[in-house]
Amino acid sequence: MDKRSFLHALKWQVILSFLCSWGWVSGQLRYSIAEESELGTLIGNVAQDLGISLTYINTRLMSLRSEGSSRFFSLESGALIAKRRIDRESLCGSSSDCLLYIEIIVENPLELFSVEIEILDINDNSPVFLKANQVLKILEIVANPGKIFHLETAEDQDVGINAVTQYRLNPNPYFSLSVKNQNDGTLIPELVLETILDREEKKEHKLILTATDGGENPRRGSCEVTVIVLDINDNAPVFDQSTYKISLLENLPLNTVIIKLNATDLDEGSNGDVQYSFVQNRLNTATEIFDLNQQTGEIFVKGNIDFEKSQFYELNIRATDKGVPELEGRCIIQIQVQDVNDNTPEIIFTSKSNEIPENAPLGTVVGFISVRDKDSGRNGEIKLDISSDLPFKCQSFKNRYSLVTSGYLDREKVSQYTIQLTASDLGSPPLYNQTIIILNISDANDNPPTFLQSVYNAFSKENNEPGRLLCSVFATDPDEGANSDVTYSITESQIDGSAVSSFVYINSQNGNIYAQRTFDYEQFQVLQIAAKVEDAGSPKLFSNVSVFIFIIDVNDNNPSILYPQYSTDLLTQENIPRSASVGYLVTKVSAVDQDSGHNAWIVYSLLKSTSNNLFQISAYSGEIRTIRDIHDADNTEQQLVVLVNDHGQPSLSTEITIVVNIIDRIVDERPKSQDSFTNSKPQPDITLYLIISLVAISLVSLVTFVILLVKCLKKGNYDSCGSCILNKSQPKQYAGEYQPTLFLNTDGTLKYMEVRMAPTEPQGQCYQACFPTASENNDFTFMKPLNFPQLKEMVNETGSTSDLNYSPKPNQVR
Repeated sequence: MDKRSFLHALKWQVILSFLCSWGWVSGQLRYSIAEESELGTLIGNVAQDLGISLTYINTRLMSLRSEGSSRFFSLESGALIAKRRIDRESLCGSSSDCLLYIEIIVENPLELFSVEIEILDINDNSPVFLKANQVLKILEIVANPGKIFHLETAEDQDVGINAVTQYRLNPNPYFSLSVKNQNDGTLIPELVLETILDREEKKEHKLILTATDGGENPRRGSCEVTVIVLDINDNAPVFDQSTYKISLLENLPLNTVIIKLNATDLDEGSNGDVQYSFVQNRLNTATEIFDLNQQTGEIFVKGNIDFEKSQFYELNIRATDKGVPELEGRCIIQIQVQDVNDNTPEIIFTSKSNEIPENAPLGTVVGFISVRDKDSGRNGEIKLDISSDLPFKCQSFKNRYSLVTSGYLDREKVSQYTIQLTASDLGSPPLYNQTIIILNISDANDNPPTFLQSVYNAFSKENNEPGRLLCSVFATDPDEGANSDVTYSITESQIDGSAVSSFVYINSQNGNIYAQRTFDYEQFQVLQIAAKVEDAGSPKLFSNVSVFIFIIDVNDNNPSILYPQYSTDLLTQENIPRSASVGYLVTKVSAVDQDSGHNAWIVYSLLKSTSNNLFQISAYSGEIRTIRDIHDADNTEQQLVVLVNDHGQPSLSTEITIVVNIIDRIVDERPKSQDSFTNSKPQPDITLYLIISLVAISLVSLVTFVILLVKCLKKGNYDSCGSCILNKSQPKQYAGEYQPTLFLNTDGTLKYMEVRMAPTEPQGQCYQACFPTASENNDFTFMKPLNFPQLKEMVNETGSTSDLNYSPKPNQVR
């Protein structure tokens, strides 16, 4: 870089630093670099000028937008570096100002800055004449001293001070040099005749014209000017104006005539015939746009007139006659081009990614939008519109916009947005352009997994094998990726003092729930567990659901005989008087079955009797009565085998043998029949205590019934078959819990005892207590079944449909 270029660049750096220090630069920087600078030349420290410290350069991630002029430059640690050879003449031609525009993207947060780089000219081109030998023909005598002859100009591709700044002519007595400065700064050399030429004295003059530029190390170019002295044709063509000014609209049709020239020559004949031509200038592009009819002087359009490429053209026209020597006249045509709205706006969207997270806050910058129009004035003013009803908006600064969020995003509702941007100018008629931006919404873990059901019911027969599939729970998560990957588990809790994990196991991948142990209906009727599903997002979200496992009873318990006292090695003894009449109550067999439903429905029968027609047992109450009078021929010892069956499939049974002694005086034998109840002598006291207990229990039952009845009436849920009692803990346990009812003889002694199975304290199950009408006063009370459709289906599959007519609660037995 030469000294002058360096000082020019330094001047711009100082100005830019001064403007930045006052905060006057708003999103735009300006630097300068001399053409032909070495690769790696520092142009400017962008990071420093933008106020980005060295510690933040790596996090801000500065980069050039890859289009246009950015191919000449690179960013290294925030510094703008030249990476290619820059030739100002190939980029900008003869234009006095050569500016390149690049855009720098800075992330975190996303920002866009424009950089204007001025390419400074250096003196790397020498002046060149189009013709190495210029020939001038001058008539002798006619040419008076002071007459001016036009010379061809030298061209220098450099501009400004590096262009041609002076011409010199070698000393001679006949000619001198005059230099004319045009409006555009171009120097026109003119040859001035100092003395009258005499062809007879010297018919040809050789001159050297030298052009010198104004660079620091001046460059020169020269050509030879040959002056041939001729005779006569003393009038040159003359234009009526030396300068013509024309205003044209761009995009005129081809062959449109813009002006017709008329140069006159006072000579006659061939000396007065005029021909028109362009004064050739290699740097003048006007001759590529316009053409000239040499005979008529009409100038017409032969190329595309584009205001955006050039707003001004200048044509140098020469008119020559056909005399000997030829004489010429010159004029200049200045053409001003007016803009027409012929360019649609351009839209450039800049973004590092086409995705935005759904949890992005309001005002998040999605990308930057640049709009531009090559037209000028109102034809270049742009209005930008965005699709309506979208959660996005544009924030503007001049012709730059940032696309930001204006509403909350939800990927589960809309996962992709198609944003249409429309840019229209203010010309007449207006032109517009559209571009489509496809923006994807990335997922955030904002949805917990949800079970398909609010509650799950599972059914399993007791005595199941461990590992049996009980049911499957299933949950869905509308998120995607890892945020939708779900894992199932069982919430830890206690069931009867044991961890829930000892009862069931859940497959964490598919939600299948398996039994960990064998279930016993007599211990648990319903197991309530909580299944949990959790996604793999961050933070993790979860949901819970209740799973009820209903244990279905299996007939696995034989009936248990409660009365009379039963033992495999002891025969039960009962005494009846010989005078007993028909229907005499011998005894009553009371049994209970820990199963439920049909499995607990007990039927009594006489399997064997010494006298087949003397005794009969009630199938449902278990009462053994005489069915005829006792004859003298009857054996005094009657042996009865009672079979107690349940209604399970297969049926289970228990046998008891009762020895009935027929005696004449039963009073004397009474104590023996009481031995099964007590071995103590004070029988009336025991009977009294049992009566008191029975009355107390009955009172408590009556109060409970009244309270429940009042509650049901208040809720409007009372009907012919009772109320629903909800328990809060684990299933009922019936084993060993019985409620006795005493029946006394006429003398106040205990005749027999009726035992009803009763649950312990309410624990977590809903059952219905049914109140029968008077016509339904049978020996057995059947409970209305719970409404479990799945339970009915399972039982139907096994063929035990009759079990559904009874409650899973243990039967009340006398």
